[in-house]
Amino acid sequence: MFLVALSGTSALAAKTPAGTPSTLGNDISWPQCGKKLPSGQAFGIVGVNGGLANTTNNCLSAQLLWANKSTGITSQPKVQLYVNTANPGGLGTPSWPTSNVDPSGNVAPNPYGNCDGADSLPCAWQYGWNRAVEDVHIRLIPAAQTAGMPTNAANYHWWLDVETDNTWKTGTDGIASNVADLEGMVAYLKTTVGAQVGLYSTAYQWGQIAGTVGLSSNLSGLDSWLAGARTQSSAKRNCSLPPLTVGGKVILTQYVSGSYDYDHSCV
Repeated sequence: MFLVALSGTSALAAKTPAGTPSTLGNDISWPQCGKKLPSGQAFGIVGVNGGLANTTNNCLSAQLLWANKSTGITSQPKVQLYVNTANPGGLGTPSWPTSNVDPSGNVAPNPYGNCDGADSLPCAWQYGWNRAVEDVHIRLIPAAQTAGMPTNAANYHWWLDVETDNTWKTGTDGIASNVADLEGMVAYLKTTVGAQVGLYSTAYQWGQIAGTVGLSSNLSGLDSWLAGARTQSSAKRNCSLPPLTVGGKVILTQYVSGSYDYDHSCV
């Protein structure tokens, strides 16, 4: 997530007349643990992970409660989630899969074939699927139970945070492997769980990681949340940019101001 330093005062406060409900959302995650959180937001987007795809945001429960206090005055869901993504294939990471059995003990419907622990497309897809399984069962459900909020993952809109800061495959087969990894996450969250799924990135970073995605991919047609703006007016203009994949729509844009990330609804 493209986060700003947690210091200073929000420039937005001086632009919004007192008593006027905000139509903007905010996104927060582990860097905001123990920090002063935004207030009066129209909707809140909470990071599930602790900065890496296989880690947990230790403040997830409290931040879900924060998001649930959103005013909900826009068409955006009041509480949304984002997850870190990565593809460490070939690095010998302990979380790299060695079979098609996921962390819940179920055999995943891997469209690329059998994962045997190799740096391969089947294992890249399985890695993405496995991280999504953990995001739901190990992270969301316990945190939502603690917060007294819905534990059904389908109740939330999920965003895949795709950034070059995390580990991704490079080289001639890198993009195909990265796409397979993201497809695995979408397959679990959207097809198996039944949740809405979208993509968060910038056009440049998406191009470096996933390139141009074909129509046959389940990434095609997903909504986009575009980062990179530094002002609210710039974020509004970014609503007219192309989506990250063909057939999708830009429905959110993000900008930073003072201490916080703000999110403009394009719909």
